Amino acid sequence: MSTIAEFSIPVTEFALHDTLERRPDMVFEVDRVVAHETSRVVPFVRATYGEFEGLTGILEDDASVAEVELLADVEGERFYRMVWTERAQIIGYMVAELGATVQEATASDGEWHLRVFFPERDGLSATNEYARESGCSLNVTRIYGVDELEEARHDLSEGQYEALTAGVERGYYDIPREINAQELADELDISHQALSERFRRATKNLVTDTLLVDQNEEDERN
Repeated sequence: MSTIAEFSIPVTEFALHDTLERRPDMVFEVDRVVAHETSRVVPFVRATYGEFEGLTGILEDDASVAEVELLADVEGERFYRMVWTERAQIIGYMVAELGATVQEATASDGEWHLRVFFPERDGLSATNEYARESGCSLNVTRIYGVDELEEARHDLSEGQYEALTAGVERGYYDIPREINAQELADELDISHQALSERFRRATKNLVTDTLLVDQNEEDERN
């Protein structure tokens, strides 16, 4: 039976730790990942927020990056093709050895948050065992089956849910606001950039999965 799992990994035990130490406000998001073998992982990574000046050179010096190529540089983001070293071997193991698909991978505030599709349920158990043997801290936060995928697709991630509910409870959405974004980020113990990213992604998910879905259903009925 297929399984989808959401989990986090400290950046110190995975990829781009050196870069995030030097650019702590950056948010990195993997759009796609290819792995032909466990030790050679080729992700396509989007960088947002933070200081972009000198970022490519910082990535070239990162111990987890064997190769880096800047594919696009537009206002507010950069898009890279990278080759990660064996420090990121757990993702190579999941993709190359278990046939898993990385549906989402985002790094900010010292952690990578991943959502991974495993063709077989025992793939998650195998990944947990591989992580343990490799000294990697895998914190699984959610597991669900493919039959729950449509329902889960409409859900927010734990971080997005926390940010939105805290914003409502603390008066961020009130007029006038009772708390600003920096104060709310401080209360959640995350950076201002990470909070903005959570709001952006959460808003996109809610609009896509409610308003646009409802509109498509209405169009079909008409």
